[in-house]
Amino acid sequence: MTESGTTELVTLPGLETVESVGGPEREHWLQRGPEGRLMLFSGRSNVDLAERIAEKLTIELGDVHLKTFANGEVYCRFGESIRGADVFIIQSCAGPASNDGLMELLIMINAAKLASANRITAVMPWYPYSRQDKKSAPREPITAQLVAACLETAGVDRVLTMDLHAGQIQGFFTIPVDHMTALPLFAKYYRDRGLAGEGVIVVSPDPGRAKMATKFAEMLEAGPIALMNKVRPEHDAASVTAVVGAVEGKVAILSDDIIVTGGTLIAAANALKANGATEVYACATHGLFPQKALERLVASELEEIAVTDSVAHDPVTRPEKLRVLTVAGLLADTIQNVFSGESVSAIFAGENQLF
Repeated sequence: MTESGTTELVTLPGLETVESVGGPEREHWLQRGPEGRLMLFSGRSNVDLAERIAEKLTIELGDVHLKTFANGEVYCRFGESIRGADVFIIQSCAGPASNDGLMELLIMINAAKLASANRITAVMPWYPYSRQDKKSAPREPITAQLVAACLETAGVDRVLTMDLHAGQIQGFFTIPVDHMTALPLFAKYYRDRGLAGEGVIVVSPDPGRAKMATKFAEMLEAGPIALMNKVRPEHDAASVTAVVGAVEGKVAILSDDIIVTGGTLIAAANALKANGATEVYACATHGLFPQKALERLVASELEEIAVTDSVAHDPVTRPEKLRVLTVAGLLADTIQNVFSGESVSAIFAGENQLF
């Protein structure tokens, strides 16, 4: 009490009246510090590509211990703290070890989630099971959707992939999926070799790839595209029934998203030569090449096959007819833009949705 006999009210800490006049303006966010941390890790499927990406980003690959036990189970442990970091994991699950690579990726994602990573991005240049994107016959699975569900269950926050076999795969996810394309890379490669202009015709291996082929022809300043009408009597087999387009006297470039056995390309090259094409080249983002596939392609009418390093290729055993272009620059730019919150489609001038 005061000397006058009145009671003085004491304001409790934290309940003081804040003067609104002349105070600082409120922002729409709270600044937690400078920028976060970008950390890049690699599975065992394509370490060479991961090293090239890290070099482009001027960072070192993160320390992660991966091994396979005698019973076939995969072990993973991150060798450094990833708490609060933006973690990017590079893995291309291709070839005979596709399932092992996919399981390794899921385990790495789960380990990063339990280690309190701020955001986990799976960088999958080749998306496994992408050709199983729908039911083509009764009692078949939709395995591409199952892969998406497994990735999300493991704890991934975002997926970066390249030249999907079907655009609907993006709809299998409830998280962001950034889609990249190697078409500008192939266009630059052929333009540098003088394969551009009216003397060149871009050929779509089937009507489903016509939109992509049209974009590719625009990049090469070529004329109208040609289409192949093909049928598949069985899995990994194809036969061409007709060539639609004026290919006579022109250099034909077959453009596809994936080469497996090469049956489609070999049949298409034979048909194009029979219809008057002077030379036939082929390019595809993903060259999977099972045993003896390359031997068949080398012995075919194709002048050259160009693919990317989205999956690993042995530089010692690959034939001279095979050209491998690196996508490390495209992936590094995309990773940098995702990390900094900038547009991914701006890298491709908005031309990365080709479906």
